[in-house]
Amino acid sequence: MKAILTDTTLCTGCERCVAACTERNELPEEVSFRWNENDGLSGHRYTSVLHLEPDEFVRKQCRHCLDPACVAACPVGALEQTDEGAVVYDFAKCMGCRYCMMVCPFGVPRYEWDRRVPRVQKCTLCAEQIADGGQPACTEACPTGATIFGEREELLAEAHRRIAAEPDRYVNHVFGESEVGGTCVLTIASIELDALFCGRKPGEEPYPELTEKAMQAVPVAFVGMGALMGGLHWIIGRRDKLAAEPEEE
Repeated sequence: MKAILTDTTLCTGCERCVAACTERNELPEEVSFRWNENDGLSGHRYTSVLHLEPDEFVRKQCRHCLDPACVAACPVGALEQTDEGAVVYDFAKCMGCRYCMMVCPFGVPRYEWDRRVPRVQKCTLCAEQIADGGQPACTEACPTGATIFGEREELLAEAHRRIAAEPDRYVNHVFGESEVGGTCVLTIASIELDALFCGRKPGEEPYPELTEKAMQAVPVAFVGMGALMGGLHWIIGRRDKLAAEPEEE
């Protein structure tokens, strides 16, 4: 399983990772909307750098969960996980329901609101390059080594080694080691990283287990809503017909 380890204490906020991601994925010019100004992610930006206090830069991107809720929630299989751990998206299968956006604990997937035929967009961990033996654009471009790429177990060991060597420099926790069952994007920092969560901070239980019952109810909801709308159509039609009868007489 491949992974990324980011050490925020080494990040200078240069945003070369953002530029490299934009170039490799051939992303169009950013379009500013009110709802993407808080964290910098959008349908045209797969990663962003958050400036947190005290003077610490933290990168936000898809965390590529080991047991991804977005994959479990997608009713048509438009999202899937590769053998390397990357969660990728197939636009040809997507029906635009956006369940993936609702269930993501990190609030990462974004919608292309400015396109006629919109897609759900997010970091893919440069899955094609990884499959060919390469690495993500962001880790390749980082000038300070703040974000590195490798095997997940090896990066976890390196993260714990750094924390043990300099306990005053880091919070004693590897972010992504156990959250929502673990992720392929790991982070160590000198501050808590609650800013990377979407709303309430989740625990260690994988999200698919939490959303399974809700997703099982989706087909029932569709059938129930169809029956309800059909009944309303019949009632309204019947009412209109009765109202028109005196006029005809």
